[in-house]
Amino acid sequence: MSRFSKTLIALALAVGATGSALAFDRYQGIGRPATAAEVQAWDIDVRPDFAGLPKGSGNADRGMEIWETQCASCHGFFAESNEVFTPLVGGTSLKDIETGRVAALTNNSFPQRTTLMKVPTVSTLWDYIHRAMPWTAPKSLSPDDVYSLVAFLLNLAEVIPADYELNQDTIREVQERMPNRNGMTTDHGMWPGASERKGGIGNGGKPDVKATACMKDCKKEVVLASALPEHAQDAHGNLAEQNRPVGGVRGVQTGAPSAEQGAAAGGDPMLALATEKGCMACHGVANKIVGPGYNEIAAKYKGQAEAVRMLSGKVKNGGHGTWGAIPMPPNSHVKDDEIEQLVQWILSGAKAQ
Repeated sequence: MSRFSKTLIALALAVGATGSALAFDRYQGIGRPATAAEVQAWDIDVRPDFAGLPKGSGNADRGMEIWETQCASCHGFFAESNEVFTPLVGGTSLKDIETGRVAALTNNSFPQRTTLMKVPTVSTLWDYIHRAMPWTAPKSLSPDDVYSLVAFLLNLAEVIPADYELNQDTIREVQERMPNRNGMTTDHGMWPGASERKGGIGNGGKPDVKATACMKDCKKEVVLASALPEHAQDAHGNLAEQNRPVGGVRGVQTGAPSAEQGAAAGGDPMLALATEKGCMACHGVANKIVGPGYNEIAAKYKGQAEAVRMLSGKVKNGGHGTWGAIPMPPNSHVKDDEIEQLVQWILSGAKAQ
C-alpha cells in the first residue's frame, strides 16, 4: 500500500472518529468506519527498506516446483519466454551484479529489456508476486511460496546460488547484489525517507517541481531502445489484428490479412466489440492464437444447452485447463450483457452480423 493510500485511510479513519455522526446522518444506513483488522488486511505492501515484509523462507528448488505449476505457462520454464509476456530473466551479467548497473540498458546489447534488467529493488519483485500472481488467482501464494519464487528468479539471473535460503533477513543481503540497484534515482517525491545527503535513500517525499535534472541535454529525437525481436513477432499471430495501442509493433502485419480483418473493415459490430474488449489479441475467428479459435469453441460446445451460461462465467472470471496450460484471464472490464452477446456470437460461428 502506498504512503498516499495510507494517508487516505488515516484521514478516512479520522473522519470516521470525529465526523462519523455527520457522515452517517447524511447517508443513513450506508457504510461504516473500517475496522483496524480491515485496514490491516489491505496493508500488504513491502517497501524498499523491507518494512511490511512478512517472515518466511524459500529456495530456488522449491521455487522451481511452484514455477512449473503456476508460472511457466505464461513466462516459460526459465522465465525467458516471449509467448505471452516479455521475458523476466536475461540481459544481466556478473559484471552488472558487481557494479549495480545493467550495461545492456545503455549499450542495447540485449534485444529486450527484461524485468531483472530494470528492477532495482528485490522488494519490488517480492511485493508484485505476492499481490498480483498468479494471474488467475492473485494473493493466493503464501509468504514461503513467494520467497521461493523470488529465489528461483534470482538464481536464474545468477544473483544467488541454488542452495541459498531467502528469508526476511537474508533478502537484505540480496539487495546488495541486484544488477540494477544503482540504476535509478531516488531523489524525488515518490521515494520515502531522508535524502542521500542525510543518510537515507529518498528525499522525504518532497515533490520535484523544478525538474532541473531532466531539462537539460534533452535528446533531440526518440530512439527505440527495446523491441520485440523479429523472430518472435508472430508468436501471438498477426499483430495487425490485435489491440496494441502503443509500441514499435503497433499495427505490424506479421501474417497474411485474415477473414476477420476483412469483416472488421466491413463493419461487423460483434467483431468490433471483440476487438475493442481485447478478445482478438488471444483468439482468432478461424485459428488459434494464444487461446483456441472461435471455430474450435463453437465445435466443442455445439448443441450444449448450458454453454452460454458456462462460457459467460469463464469469460468473466477466467479459468484454465480446458484448452491447455495457458490460463484465460478474468475480464471484469466487460459488461455481463456484452459477454453474453459475444459468447452467443462465438457459438453461432462468429459470423458477420
